[in-house]
Amino acid sequence: MTRVDFYTGSPDKLRTACQLSHKAMQNGLHTIISLPDAASCDALDRLLWHYPDTAFIPHCRSDAEQAAQTPVVLSHDNDKFPHHDLLISLHGECMPFFSRFDRVIEIVGMSEEESRLGRERYAFYRDRGYELRHFDLNKANEP
Repeated sequence: MTRVDFYTGSPDKLRTACQLSHKAMQNGLHTIISLPDAASCDALDRLLWHYPDTAFIPHCRSDAEQAAQTPVVLSHDNDKFPHHDLLISLHGECMPFFSRFDRVIEIVGMSEEESRLGRERYAFYRDRGYELRHFDLNKANEP
């Protein structure tokens, strides 16, 4: 059954997605990052070319020929994916295809609306019996 992790309190969801996909890649996982629109997909694509400063995260779009061989795949309008290790979702709602993945990461921003939508998604997964974990990014940054 899919395991679902929530990362809440993200001041920059795209940067958090970069950090988490880099960590996943280092652990040998293939990652799909699902974004709500083309603009955020373009922004993340640009950010991944420069993150981290001392390394490179190989990535492409889900419709690219090399998607099956690429560790990180970006998608905003597709539900056909070359691998199903990890889904990082930047959406405000649960994606209908989430259960195809071994693990799902839901990134929740800092606004009240983001928190409300995150709580709704958490309840959705909880009520269906999925294993849940929660990581508060605000606490991770405390001294």
